[in-house]
Amino acid sequence: MTSRTRPLSPHLQVYRLPLLALMSITHRATGVALAAGMLLLAFWLGAAAHGPASYAFAAAVIGSPIGYLVLFGFTVALYYHLCNGIRHLLWDSGWGFELPRAYKSGYIVLAATAILTVLTWAIGLSI
Repeated sequence: MTSRTRPLSPHLQVYRLPLLALMSITHRATGVALAAGMLLLAFWLGAAAHGPASYAFAAAVIGSPIGYLVLFGFTVALYYHLCNGIRHLLWDSGWGFELPRAYKSGYIVLAATAILTVLTWAIGLSI
């Protein structure tokens, strides 16, 4: 057998994924994260229905630093999935397929996610 020197396809360490591909992957991941986050909501509601002692335990878990980190991640996932879902609805209507417009709408989604998350936490912590 003779060995041929063929070029190898680029590995992920070499190849840089475009923004639109990363946003598509992140949209799917946030959908999974939101579904998993519903378990936390079910835990909280079940504890509230079970009684004051269970609710106090759930409040302590959710109010811990790790609980706040999970809630923050859930908030980011919620707003990203919402904003990118609206973008997908616009794509379904035929708007925004041109590459410059697709990138611009992607940056708008990222900015809106950041703004909505910060506003939610700023208002929530001030109450």
